[in-house]
Amino acid sequence: MEIWQHVESFFALLFSRDVLTQVAAVVACLLAGWFARSALSRAGAPRGAPAPGTPAPGTPSWGYLVAECSIAVAPVLIAMLLVLAARFLLVERHFGTTVLDAALRVMGTYAAVRIGVFLFTASLGNKSWMQHWENRVTLGIWFAITAEYLGWLDPIIANLDNIGLAAGKSRITLWSILKLLFTLTLFVLAAAWISRGLDSRLKRLKSLAPSTRIGIAKFANAFLIGLSVLLGLNAAGVDLTALTVLTGAIGLGLGFGLQSIAANFVSGFVLLMDRSIKPGDVISFSGQSGTSTENFGWVQELRGRYVVVRDRDGVEMLVPNQQLISNPVINWSYTDPRIRLKLPVRVSYKDDPELALKVLLQACEGQERVLQEPKPASRLMHFSDSGIEMELRFWIKDPQEGVNNVRSEVNRAIWRLFKQHKLTIPPAQREIRVRNAPLEMD
Repeated sequence: MEIWQHVESFFALLFSRDVLTQVAAVVACLLAGWFARSALSRAGAPRGAPAPGTPAPGTPSWGYLVAECSIAVAPVLIAMLLVLAARFLLVERHFGTTVLDAALRVMGTYAAVRIGVFLFTASLGNKSWMQHWENRVTLGIWFAITAEYLGWLDPIIANLDNIGLAAGKSRITLWSILKLLFTLTLFVLAAAWISRGLDSRLKRLKSLAPSTRIGIAKFANAFLIGLSVLLGLNAAGVDLTALTVLTGAIGLGLGFGLQSIAANFVSGFVLLMDRSIKPGDVISFSGQSGTSTENFGWVQELRGRYVVVRDRDGVEMLVPNQQLISNPVINWSYTDPRIRLKLPVRVSYKDDPELALKVLLQACEGQERVLQEPKPASRLMHFSDSGIEMELRFWIKDPQEGVNNVRSEVNRAIWRLFKQHKLTIPPAQREIRVRNAPLEMD
């Protein structure tokens, strides 16, 4: 085959004295570059963990990018400089420089590809999945360019195109699959890069609410990724009309098996657009009115299918978006973060109710989280069987800091003041009278 002929001719030239000398020089230069890379890796900070004082991951500074790019490309540049020096020495001794010239082009190509892939990955942010594939993508692009330069690309493509299976009127080859994957990856990466730029611009628009910006960014990302897949399939030569059956099957799946997932995605967009629930809101899922703290937590993140809610114990709940749309939800910080708390208190009939009402108000004095405007209020609610039922009402403005803890502080203050003023909290009492009891019970 033609590719093996190229390989045989290559090895025939390799074992000549002139070529062996050049190859040894190139290997020595590459080893020197590898040692330089090891030294730079030990001296430099690891990728994704900038030194203290540098910007947070996701927004790296130009200085950080230049430092990281230098560590990545410096070994190749050092090897290229050493190859240039070796070329000068061999020319002085009348050796050929064909291998050295080819090595310089190959190394220069690798350096250019490495810089391009690095900058593209950095533009997607430190949390991008491209960061884990950066070296593989670099090697793949560099190998394709190098194979084209050495004249190996066309024979490789021809051999890959000969490996395939016949599927009806069309033929699926290994080369067509690789071409399809490469084209789809290229279009998806371009869509991700455009989506990243759009997201950065939306974050700078302070006129839009945070939930609206998140909703637009997520919708744009989903739309661009879907469009890129369609364009990639079309560019790869796939007939999109042949996908009508698959599209119909997906529609049926959404109508039956995937209706819950589709409902959660639609509900997520509704939550983002109507701004009823935003990151940082304090919500509870008790379905009861008032200040019940059952299932109390903070909205950490709005995702496409669910909402991340963190409770007071540090446990993160993944609540489906549809549940937030269809069930009652208490948003404690929807318009005004201030909420009123009520503490029921019982006083004995032997005590003065007017004094008890004043003492309840004194329990709110000195409490840092209790607001003085609106003022706390104490109320006599009704007369029960066991005592006089009263209620202390006060306002707080920071329910995200907890509700039961401020209740506990006020209750402790009530207990101390009641003991100082000789006020009693009567326990519930029940009197049982037995009529016509048998004689043996007397």
